[in-house]
Amino acid sequence: MSFLNDLFIGLEATKQEELQERLDLVEHKIKFMDKMPVACLDTSNNPNYLLTEEIALAGGMVEADVLNAVFIIYYQPGKTLTDLMREVPAALNTDWQAVQNNRIILLNDDVNRERTAENAVSLIEDIAEMLHPGSFIFGHEGDKWIRFGA
Repeated sequence: MSFLNDLFIGLEATKQEELQERLDLVEHKIKFMDKMPVACLDTSNNPNYLLTEEIALAGGMVEADVLNAVFIIYYQPGKTLTDLMREVPAALNTDWQAVQNNRIILLNDDVNRERTAENAVSLIEDIAEMLHPGSFIFGHEGDKWIRFGA
């Protein structure tokens, strides 16, 4: 959790406590759930390891082999949801179990958003909601990310 510790430096104690409580809630719930194999890809279907720590904290594990991934998250810095909706359909392979089970997720990278503790915790919450639908509802689906049906 070192990247979060770095982001927490300099925050007011009350803000640190609030963010830690949010992380603790996710951690407590996922403790009793199976880790979900997740492939994180860019729009060229290249593995993307930028979110490895966030995925792990949200109850997933990065899967290098897309055929074994239960979920596929398409994420590429600088790409909006509109960009991803336009580019991802051509990248999908119907042999992938995540495609067959409609477990494709498009994640927006708002290029104007800076990397802050608040944004990192929010992203972990969002990924937890993506991977464990029904167990988490944080309300950013449709805004920062969407489920994409093939």
